Amino acid sequence: MTLPRYPKYKISEVSWLGEVPEHWEVVQSRRLFSQRKERARPTDKQLTASQEHGVIFQDDFMEREGRSVMQVIHGADILKHVEPRDFVISMRSFQGGLEWCGERGCISSAYVMLTPSQKIEPRFFRYLFKSQRYIQALQSTTNLVRDGQALRFENFTLLDLPYLQSEEQLAIADFLDSELGKIDALVEEQRRLIELLKEKRQAVISHAVTKGLNPNTSMKDSGIEWLGPVPAHWHVKPLKFLIGRNGLIRGPFGGDLKKEIFQESGIKIYEQKNAIYRDAHLGDSYISESKFADMARFRVSEGDYIMSCSGTIGKAFRLPEGAPTGIINQALLIIRFSDCLCYQFANWVFESSFFTEQILDNSQGGAMKNLVGLGVFTSIALPVPPITEQQSIGCHLSTKAAKLDALIVEATHAIDLLQERRTALISAAVTGKIDVRGLATEEAA
Repeated sequence: MTLPRYPKYKISEVSWLGEVPEHWEVVQSRRLFSQRKERARPTDKQLTASQEHGVIFQDDFMEREGRSVMQVIHGADILKHVEPRDFVISMRSFQGGLEWCGERGCISSAYVMLTPSQKIEPRFFRYLFKSQRYIQALQSTTNLVRDGQALRFENFTLLDLPYLQSEEQLAIADFLDSELGKIDALVEEQRRLIELLKEKRQAVISHAVTKGLNPNTSMKDSGIEWLGPVPAHWHVKPLKFLIGRNGLIRGPFGGDLKKEIFQESGIKIYEQKNAIYRDAHLGDSYISESKFADMARFRVSEGDYIMSCSGTIGKAFRLPEGAPTGIINQALLIIRFSDCLCYQFANWVFESSFFTEQILDNSQGGAMKNLVGLGVFTSIALPVPPITEQQSIGCHLSTKAAKLDALIVEATHAIDLLQERRTALISAAVTGKIDVRGLATEEAA
């Protein structure tokens, strides 16, 4: 949809605004907003500012995010009072703009509270302060943000703002509410589609590596509750019977790989991110040839599997042809299978839900999971079809997964385009590059 422009424009002489509608004013920001410096009141509840949720009560933030935030118990006099309709300059405003507050409460003294005058409609400025043009202009007011310094009221006052009549501010806010609501609904649809595609991908993988491809084959009880029936001609074997000689090696203790021995070049040290992101070339830690000789037990090269065993556990990656020889760090395992398990099948077993669930069941720790002893790990049972059937299953899943992955990429691209449209629409509307007066009313009618 092509949106109209205003009939006449003028030069604003403000670089981030460019030209503006002829009837708009450009005024100093301090004429529209003043700084609130009121100390917290005894009855104030503590608030938290975030780019995703705006300014909300700390209890609500912790519930939404599932994590705690630092609360001021003693010395509450360092907190500042905030009123509904205020805007807050937070420590991250240079990244995502100013936050609007809809609650009465108090917030950290590190933040700056802006009180709007009666001339403005906060809904309009809520969009303006989150527009890409404004954020970029805010970033240009100081170089200190790159050093972790907070934006202050003085930064805010360096940027002049557009001023237009309240009726027009409301019309623009109404239009954006309507249009962005549609965009957000489409984004949510695409996200749900991605989740469904991922679920289908996982179901296809797990079914193929545990039940095979022939729906008419005879089945037998695997003897393992979580695995259920498997094709009658398949075997079910613990992992320890599927690995070759020296086929399972845990990375060295952290003390054996002190940062003091790291170099900018030499023999590669494989890290957890290589397994998680399935990329042999990530990372920039190396050791010398002599240190490599001392740690030859932890050598890994093309064809070997590396698996993360700390933090994000159970992510496995087979080093492809041409991958640099190196050693693993303490967060990885090396797995080398015997001839009874081919890599085309093993790749998909490692991606299956039944395997990842077993890995999690054999881990310990809270947020930072760690794989338990290797003896427990190697007791995990895997279904083992004949080699030719393993290869067929691997080829089948490569084709099926590629189609599903393509659909996921397509949906992800659609989300990117919608988000770009959203960003562009906000910036165009709040800076007067499009005339949306009455459009929201027309659509509602």
